[in-house]
Amino acid sequence: MEVFYKLFQGFSTLALSDPVISLTRVGLILLGLLLVYLGRKGVLEPLLMIPMGLGMATINASIIFLPGGNQGNLFVDPLVTDINQLLDVLQINFLQPIYTYMFSNGLIACFIFMGIGAMIDIGYILQRPFSSMLLALFAELGTFATIPIAMAMGLDLKESASIAMVGGADGPMVLYTSLCLSKHLFVPITVVAYLYLGLTYGGYPYLIRLLVPKRLRAIKVENKKPAKPVSQSMKLGLAVILCVVLCFLFPVASPLFFSLFIGIAIRESGLTHILNFIEGPLLYGSTFLLGTLLGILCEAHLLLNPKILILLVLGIIALLFSGIGGIIGGYVMFFIKKGNFNPAIGIAGVSCVPSTAKVVQKEVSKVNPNAIVLPEALGANIMGVITTAIITGLFVTLIPMIK
Repeated sequence: MEVFYKLFQGFSTLALSDPVISLTRVGLILLGLLLVYLGRKGVLEPLLMIPMGLGMATINASIIFLPGGNQGNLFVDPLVTDINQLLDVLQINFLQPIYTYMFSNGLIACFIFMGIGAMIDIGYILQRPFSSMLLALFAELGTFATIPIAMAMGLDLKESASIAMVGGADGPMVLYTSLCLSKHLFVPITVVAYLYLGLTYGGYPYLIRLLVPKRLRAIKVENKKPAKPVSQSMKLGLAVILCVVLCFLFPVASPLFFSLFIGIAIRESGLTHILNFIEGPLLYGSTFLLGTLLGILCEAHLLLNPKILILLVLGIIALLFSGIGGIIGGYVMFFIKKGNFNPAIGIAGVSCVPSTAKVVQKEVSKVNPNAIVLPEALGANIMGVITTAIITGLFVTLIPMIK
């Protein structure tokens, strides 16, 4: 039981704290879920009640024990924590406040992840849950296989896990994991991640052609039963439940989970004005600032670190292994469905939304213009995002416990 509590810290805090506090937390979670429901139904103001309800449920699910026996919510400390030092550095560079208040604490990653949540349609997952989940799991091969390779090349476990997250092909996850585990390397690791994410669009087509012959790439998936339409209420319910459960399991990563699922919740609630803001100015503005800051942080002394070359090699290895793993998953589905599945779809499990799904459809269309595999590819793609978020929670929770 002790191992379970160490692994899933949200449950440990709930079970080991004062019974009155625990019951109150459960009550507030249920109240938060009720507010989301009433907001969705229009009984209460949705623009206020849906984010408020999900925030209430999330914060009470993600309370953990802090050093000293206190309870609270764990956030990543900024790289500069001394107040006097902070005031000094804020005057050095006009971008320093953005770096300090948005970048070094992972907030910019959360904003980008919120934008991603607002863009994705989790209805594809509900329509094809088994294949989406299986492909997403196989496509995480690089995330795990890269760790022992990195350790063999001289990195420690925390550094290895941070660069291995590049295999998940999700920039905010890489940034958040490296901030939690390897602050001294989070800039070069994040630079490597965003440099190499372009390879999923430019390099994966060649991997598909190499590993999937034309006759299999030409397969048109025949769905005997048409996919059932998924209502917005079902998608909203799934987002809220997943958010609360994952925050219970991995409180350390709760900012990421909340950001993703609040984006999905806003999308499925029909809040058009706030949705346009999240998937427009917030997402594109945060991405622009992220790119600008990453470029400015690439100073010569930083990039002359002898570990940089290792990180560059490991980033390619992680993405290569994940692509190969995804295609292996595609072949597994091909045999499970007795040939009624296109193995190329597997690489869409690498969660670079929507690039890998578009790559699959493009490569399939070249050999068979009548084969539409985008729905299956998007299901794997979106499940890949959620799977990568869960692995991030696992890494930032478990790895600090390993001595």
